[in-house]
Amino acid sequence: MKVDILVLAVHPDDAELSCSGTILKQIALGKKVAIVDFSKGELGTRGTAEIRLQESEDSKQILGLCARENLGLRDGFFKNDEAHQLEVIRAIRKYQPEIVLANAVEDRHPDHGRAAQLAVDACFYSGLRMIKTVGQNGEEQAAWRPKNLFHYIQDRYIEPDFVVDITAQWDKKVASIKAFKSQFFDPNSPEPASYISSLEFIEFVEARSREMGHKIGVKYGEGYTKTKTIAVNDLFDIL
Repeated sequence: MKVDILVLAVHPDDAELSCSGTILKQIALGKKVAIVDFSKGELGTRGTAEIRLQESEDSKQILGLCARENLGLRDGFFKNDEAHQLEVIRAIRKYQPEIVLANAVEDRHPDHGRAAQLAVDACFYSGLRMIKTVGQNGEEQAAWRPKNLFHYIQDRYIEPDFVVDITAQWDKKVASIKAFKSQFFDPNSPEPASYISSLEFIEFVEARSREMGHKIGVKYGEGYTKTKTIAVNDLFDIL
């Protein structure tokens, strides 16, 4: 299944918190988008791996994704080594994206930065035909390298290289986040409190989106950093 954009996220809900507005906008423009979550988030303070898989499916329906899958890598203990790179390479070659969106290059959670570098390395190695992988159908996969890789911004502030206007997508972005009911603010939840379960955290997510939007003169935005210089053919393509 070829897609236009593949979102790589180490935890279920990383994509919803950081780039779901962009996902919604691109789908509305006719693009195909898929998410590959690296882990089931089994080390999270609240919920279970099984609950988070169901919440991921609920969010998939809200976002209108053409596909979502989970690689089942160990939450917290995955490595950027050959075995893990091959798992991500298989996913990249399966979906053949033109653009990959991946975790923040540095963040409060150590998984985020490590997953970012895993994505960078896997995207490069995926383009090498001498690295052999086999798809789910048992056939050898063709080499594939995305044209661009961008990193979404997560908990810690990183100055963006560009910002996407998601004002029209804001309400649906919030709905996709709320699909992860076990993780976020619920005053009636019997689960223990966590860093992301407070009302203040949800307010922070909105404040960050407003801050990014303010940078480009809109209400809500999502910021990204780039790994290489972006080529421009027409200056009028830049808003």
